[in-house]
Amino acid sequence: MRPRTAGIIIIGNEILSGKVGDENSHFLARELRALGVDLRRVVVIPDDVDLIADEIRWFSGTFDYVFTSGGVGPTHDDVTMEGVAAAFGVGMEESSKLARLVKAWCEEGREDRALKMALIPEGAEVLSSKGVKFPLVRMENVYVFPGIPEYLAAKFAAIKERFRGAPFRLVRIYVNEEECYITEEMDRVVGEFPGVMVGSYPRINEDDYKVVVTLESADGSELNRASQRLVGLLPEGSVVRTEEG
Repeated sequence: MRPRTAGIIIIGNEILSGKVGDENSHFLARELRALGVDLRRVVVIPDDVDLIADEIRWFSGTFDYVFTSGGVGPTHDDVTMEGVAAAFGVGMEESSKLARLVKAWCEEGREDRALKMALIPEGAEVLSSKGVKFPLVRMENVYVFPGIPEYLAAKFAAIKERFRGAPFRLVRIYVNEEECYITEEMDRVVGEFPGVMVGSYPRINEDDYKVVVTLESADGSELNRASQRLVGLLPEGSVVRTEEG
């Protein structure tokens, strides 16, 4: 059974301008990997309803899960919900559950503008979770997260088990050869084991090795065969050590 796939859409002019660094895609990439989800694409786009709709429409039709980050607050540039609605060809409606939370959260007299946060695409689901004050919104296979990293992490932790599949396993092979001298051997393993992802990462300041070769797969037996095959192909004496995990 193939791993479930995912895509991440990071939304915000502040990311593209460099005013704020993107922490959320890195966090989600690590979390999804640990859950056995195959992250296939990450994009960063501005706060533009049409662009958001276009990306969500394509991502939703291409991947099993889509995670958006950013653009869900009460200000003028928080337009992610509108983009999600446009992607699915629906209007916007007020969630009574979210409206109650907004009114309880805001000072009296200031809730009118904040009620924008209670507007969601028609037909969307509001996912309440223990320990999370403001629920997450899901529209089909699209999960709409806030951009603040602490909030995103808390909301993801509350629902992460619904995404769990067979975990990826990782083998690292430390090689005392320059990368250019071991590409043929890696290419052979890539061709023989298409279900195993092979990567190589040169190191400059290490004394005992020059390259770390990684092999990853959700199929443990295939991973073992591929790693043993590569160790056997590499030049004699070049493998310093292997590690799993």
